[in-house]
Amino acid sequence: MARILNFGSLNVDYVYHMDHFVLPGETLTSTARDVNCGGKGLNQSIAAAASGAEVFHAGRIGRDGSMLTEMLNSRGVSTELVELSDGPSGHAIIQVDRNGQNSIILFPGANREIEPESIARALEGFSSGDYLILQNEISRIPDIMKAAAEKGMKIVFNPSPITDDIASFPLELVDIFVLNEIEGAVLSCENEPAEIIKVLRVKYPGALILLTLGSDGSVLCGEDVFLTYGIHSAPVVDTTAAGDTMLGFFTGLLASGLGYEEALSTATKAAAITVSRKGAAPSIPTLEEARACPFPYVEFGGGV
Repeated sequence: MARILNFGSLNVDYVYHMDHFVLPGETLTSTARDVNCGGKGLNQSIAAAASGAEVFHAGRIGRDGSMLTEMLNSRGVSTELVELSDGPSGHAIIQVDRNGQNSIILFPGANREIEPESIARALEGFSSGDYLILQNEISRIPDIMKAAAEKGMKIVFNPSPITDDIASFPLELVDIFVLNEIEGAVLSCENEPAEIIKVLRVKYPGALILLTLGSDGSVLCGEDVFLTYGIHSAPVVDTTAAGDTMLGFFTGLLASGLGYEEALSTATKAAAITVSRKGAAPSIPTLEEARACPFPYVEFGGGV
């Protein structure tokens, strides 16, 4: 079984439940506030560990972030590579409306303080065939990609949040892209899913592309695979960690030796359960829960 290193973000999430998102000039009273562990990196590590993979998290927190490493440890993720900063941890202010949709303000904090020596230390114990998960919420992503590629690690990249400088990253080193329609449109300069996939396959011919299409399902394509999968229709409570759950389960199951089809279907089930629950990290299911997903399957509707 391959091991997974997630060099990723760690945030404290302040979640405000609202009737609707705050408009310019408007003041609203929230119906509830939750304080949760979050960050795309933390969510993805927990999801990968929940799938049964051996997961290590590398990153940086402030002295106010002990709850983050405690959460990771409680969910089976090793935190020996998480470093301590003198500044504050990253945090997010999240509005969740009555339909379960979210709007997020992110303060990166310690996540943007990754140093070259931190990269060398984190990657030291990993080798060819191990997986590296990256998002775009920490600093020095290009340096981490190059160091991992030199070791022969399989690089999984979630280009979120999408920023202008992503085009300058060494994306030719990425083995698996996991991205949604918005991120795919920016990287491909196309809007239709079929065209997004076509352009990305030409630009990155050696990469596996997992394009998620919301309520339409997802598409997985690469040199030797083309799969479409629908969704499991769940009541929407909070979509915050759905994409992170999808990525974590998919990567974790591949690292555990499962094939593409089973990894994709199980990851989709896990994401459905996540949206049916409140919070980010607390909403991520176990592997047993994912496999027993109670929500009905809806056929792929992406039209690819």
